[in-house]
Amino acid sequence: MSSLHLVDPELLPILEVAPDMGVSPEKLPATRAAIAAMTAMGLEQPDLSVTATEWFAPGYNGGADVRIVLYKPDDLAKGAPVVLQIHGGGFLFGTADLGDPRNRAMARAVGCAVASVEYRLAPETVFPGGLDDCYAALTWLHGHAAALGLDPARIAVRGESAGGGLAAALAVMARDLGGPAICFQLLVYPMLDDRTVNAAENRFTGQFIWDRPSNRFAWESWLGMPPGTEMVPALAAPARTADLAGLPTTCITTAALDLFVVEDLEYARRLVRAGVPTEVYLAPGAFHGFDAMVPEAAVTKRFIACGDDALKRAFS
Repeated sequence: MSSLHLVDPELLPILEVAPDMGVSPEKLPATRAAIAAMTAMGLEQPDLSVTATEWFAPGYNGGADVRIVLYKPDDLAKGAPVVLQIHGGGFLFGTADLGDPRNRAMARAVGCAVASVEYRLAPETVFPGGLDDCYAALTWLHGHAAALGLDPARIAVRGESAGGGLAAALAVMARDLGGPAICFQLLVYPMLDDRTVNAAENRFTGQFIWDRPSNRFAWESWLGMPPGTEMVPALAAPARTADLAGLPTTCITTAALDLFVVEDLEYARRLVRAGVPTEVYLAPGAFHGFDAMVPEAAVTKRFIACGDDALKRAFS
């Protein structure tokens, strides 16, 4: 059954013109090229009141250096907080520049710096390569925060889609390794659970932008093995983490028609049961990636404002 009748009216027109975002081994090069073109368009007219600088963090466990783009509003006070931003893309595409306009807007709205990570992509690099890159970025950011005029005690992580899954895994990894403290995590329709590929189908979700075949290919590429089996390491799919106690205060924002909505709500439920302060916002009539595609829609503005407000409260 089509869920088109459930889509928010302001979001409907984009579905008629949106490029095919489905991925497969054959389509991946074209999808990467399309995302690269969209990223380049986003860089054409930047908000010049926010300065972007490029840095490189030493790789984790001797890995290659990790590129970081640091956004700072020109009027940012010394000792400001910082968001470690992990971009989406199904583990398969994107760079630290993906979402440049949103990163600049978030820095201004929240009153913080934003450090966007360029992690290695699947299938060329499988787990834990991309996560190790995020951990390297977190370690570097914590160690250099004071020199950059930032507060090492107020580092939050944020990610959308696969980046949300990596952000959640990073919080678990930092907790378990006794690494740099993360004060807050904002997970935007996060990709958390490989077992969704085998779950009973929710007939109203996953019909737009990110579908079930794409999800299976993405998890196979990231894991380097079939998803949904007991062989999958918990850190590769953070919904598998047995103990969520001691994780940072969390806000999960997701969408009612998103393929990930059930796993996102389940993760929130488990965080609450583990004693983690948790906030959830569920956007009605919205699908995966809607906020980037229709930024002026009322449902998008509420969605973004919820995340920005959660960050401001966490930093205060």
